[in-house]
Amino acid sequence: MARARHEASSQVTSSRDQSPRIRPDWRRVAWLLHVSRHMDMVEETRLVPEKQVLYQFSARGHDLAQILLGQNLTHRHDAVCGYYRSRPILLSIGVPLEEAMAGPLARAGGYSDGRDIGVVFNFPNANGPSALPMCGGVGAQYTPAVGWAQAIEYRRTVLDETDYEGAISLALGGDASVATNGFWAALTIATTQQLPMLFYVEDNGFGISVRSSFQTPGGNIAANLASFQGLTIFEGDGTDPAEAARLTQEATEFVRKQRAPALLRLTVPRLSGHSAQDTQGYKSEAEISEENARDPLPRLKNYLVPDVFTDEVWASIGTDAQRDVDAALEAALARPLPDPKNLTRHVFSEDGPHGIKAVQKKGGLAAEGHTLPRGSAQPEPSGPRINMAAAIRRTLEQELGVNPKMLVFGEDVGPKGGVHSVTTGLQAKFGEARVFDTSLSEEGIIGRAVGMALAGLMPVPEIQFRKYADPACEQLNDCGTLRWRTHNRFAAPMVVRMPGGFFKCGDPWHSQTNEVQFVHAIGWRVAVPSNAEDAVGLLRASLRGNDPVIFFEHRAMLDHGWARRPWPGDDYVLPFGKAKTVREGGDITVVTWGAMVERCEQAAERTAQETGRSVEVIDLRTLSPWDSEAVIASVRRTHRCLVVHEDNGTAGFGAEILAVIGKECFLDLDAPLERLTMPDIPSPHNPVLLNAAVPSAECIAAKIDELLRF
Repeated sequence: MARARHEASSQVTSSRDQSPRIRPDWRRVAWLLHVSRHMDMVEETRLVPEKQVLYQFSARGHDLAQILLGQNLTHRHDAVCGYYRSRPILLSIGVPLEEAMAGPLARAGGYSDGRDIGVVFNFPNANGPSALPMCGGVGAQYTPAVGWAQAIEYRRTVLDETDYEGAISLALGGDASVATNGFWAALTIATTQQLPMLFYVEDNGFGISVRSSFQTPGGNIAANLASFQGLTIFEGDGTDPAEAARLTQEATEFVRKQRAPALLRLTVPRLSGHSAQDTQGYKSEAEISEENARDPLPRLKNYLVPDVFTDEVWASIGTDAQRDVDAALEAALARPLPDPKNLTRHVFSEDGPHGIKAVQKKGGLAAEGHTLPRGSAQPEPSGPRINMAAAIRRTLEQELGVNPKMLVFGEDVGPKGGVHSVTTGLQAKFGEARVFDTSLSEEGIIGRAVGMALAGLMPVPEIQFRKYADPACEQLNDCGTLRWRTHNRFAAPMVVRMPGGFFKCGDPWHSQTNEVQFVHAIGWRVAVPSNAEDAVGLLRASLRGNDPVIFFEHRAMLDHGWARRPWPGDDYVLPFGKAKTVREGGDITVVTWGAMVERCEQAAERTAQETGRSVEVIDLRTLSPWDSEAVIASVRRTHRCLVVHEDNGTAGFGAEILAVIGKECFLDLDAPLERLTMPDIPSPHNPVLLNAAVPSAECIAAKIDELLRF
């Protein structure tokens, strides 16, 4: 596609009527600008000093351009993902004034019921453009926004939903955000896939105190992207009403009509500190004076008065805005404080994977009433034993057939079929729109999955190896907390497939487990199947559920003979939090998961043969939630417990299990609680070193014998 660069200096003259086709609602623009200013003023001069608002980020200087841009978001499937200085555009798309004041006050209701800082908005608008949940991290808004853009195209072209025709996705960011991984990941996705996304960079020249020349060479991201293929650039002055109105309309119209990405860079002054606590001591008096001279509020007045409004009308608009904000503030202050009794609600969907109670307003299948078959918790084994890789592949294939909103993607999952061959043949059967490769960016993979999930799809991203999830941790963490911090207004259910653990050898990069990191992450369900049957049931439960899931596929078990099982049936769904007693016994309880289940079974058999003592082996199968009831009941019978896992010992998940057992079973114990894990080292590469590091059946049996003799 031909690339164009639109420069304000070459296309705009001094005439304020240069673009007659542009018809902003100037009265509403003026009212919103006054509203935004008065909100900032009240917060800065009253609510912050009174410590009623604890985080305040003024939008003064950024406000006019955002309001004009928001007026161009007219499609009910448009979405905007902003950041902490984006309140003006939220007001422009219809956020009620009382809500806009109640959020920063952390009062009941509002964006988060007092759970999140009030400057990160969300707005699940059923009848117009929505504001996707914002994050406190700089640059975290871009990849979810590009995921929404990809969902627009998927729903328009694959699902034939004609009401998505012309919808766009918009991401707002400051000039500092263009240095982040999220910006570049989203830019790569949007341009290579030609998605309807507008990047709006409001350039005020500073990232807190750091000048924009430290963020991008020359301090102008638009100039640096002039030759970026597949990207159209619009650039100009965000404080000039005519220029800003024209450019915001041209940019949004281009993305709508061409269904292609664009970047809009407007220069604006930041007429305040970065936040209420920032004194701007890093700016010279001349710089501050120059910024104040570019204030868009008086420039808007000069543009509209007397040609559009009289002085009296302009004054009345300001008076009305002040009155409306003051009334909204009083209503917000009258709201009660959030109820601490509700503090732990909405970490997960409260009604399990198939219920309909307390469903989020936006995101996932449930919000749109899309239901899937419940399935059966009872397996019906049939056919020959198959390996775990084949079981996962067959489940993905079946669920892709059942759910047209499901997509599978990641690095090399397409024609190659994945580096572990788990997705072999899926792209050939379901097409590139549903099973596709991605750029090498885990931030981009997970971030776009968040946007897709928010748009009502079921994304199934793959992280090629557990260690490679590290660059995506911001998006993973933000996704997990999304339901809680929006007070169940939004949720982003997805299934992240993640192979890991040792195989024929180990190494620090491909053999990490560290599953405890995801158990500790708020809002994620974590599955760690040890065999093909459990993999089928847990994967199907995940794909039909309403929460984000980490589905851990152990590399050593994907083609392991012990892990092979008959196909458990096309309807088999294994609920999370239900452990399996794989070997019954009465003398000691061994708790484990993943690849260690086989080794614990071998150790239990050795103990039985050598000592005649019986060992109960429990496979947890899921770690979030984990079946504490089954473990506690077993330990109360056996009076001894050993936890075995492949992850490092210090702060591993075994410590959590033993802490619970120590509390609940203290008086029942006849021996110390013990765990057997890898030492606190990365996974070693040489097989001799690996075998010395990972708990073996012999080591497990020896530890069992030690506890039995205590």
